[in-house]
Amino acid sequence: MNAYSSDFFSADGNPAGSAVSSGCIAPACDMTGAIDQQWDALHDAAVAVAVLAGLPPQAQSIQQRSFPMLIQDVSGWRLDLARNGMNDIAAIMQPGLAALLGVNARGQEPAAAALALWREFEHARDGLLELAPELG
Repeated sequence: MNAYSSDFFSADGNPAGSAVSSGCIAPACDMTGAIDQQWDALHDAAVAVAVLAGLPPQAQSIQQRSFPMLIQDVSGWRLDLARNGMNDIAAIMQPGLAALLGVNARGQEPAAAALALWREFEHARDGLLELAPELG
């Protein structure tokens, strides 16, 4: 289980791949890449949590795969809420996955706790998907 990384944040404490951690703070900076990277990192962590929970592999829906692109089409409070929501998910996934990996490394069974974290991730992710426009 050591193949999974729980490093969602850069050394400065900002979300990995975020505009803040890359030094990009100008409004003209391309945030699509940062959102793509963080979205992918969250889903990579979710896969690790699902494995620890004993869940079968799950393919992402079209909306889940398209979220970073779709959310770029919105602006204002929805985009801000999506960014904040992704940061919030990272804030629960990073210590949660680290704890699960620690439990697993000690030879203890992490499935129940992993399932709880998976459900939290799934619920938060589904809430974020509501912010993106529907696929046409």
